[in-house]
Amino acid sequence: MTSTSRSELQLENNTFRVTKWIIDPGGVIPMHRHDYPYVVVPLMTGSMTVTMADGTVLSTELEAGASYTRPAGGEHEVANHSEDVTVEFVEIEWIG
Repeated sequence: MTSTSRSELQLENNTFRVTKWIIDPGGVIPMHRHDYPYVVVPLMTGSMTVTMADGTVLSTELEAGASYTRPAGGEHEVANHSEDVTVEFVEIEWIG
């Protein structure tokens, strides 16, 4: 079985882009850069591992409904090292 991540674009206009992300157990969102400031809204409680472009590794604890924000310019990979919990969150980017 291949571990995956996938996204669903929920809304995009001149101000916001809203994307739902799902990372299966063992799945990864490959290295990417955020060109806009964004808010993450976890849909579950659990953890994910974030590897920054400089190699720094962070374990990020998620709590369902407990949003957090990040500035534009971040570059990272996001991994779900859980064996049985699917990571799900909504990402809201302010694009204008």
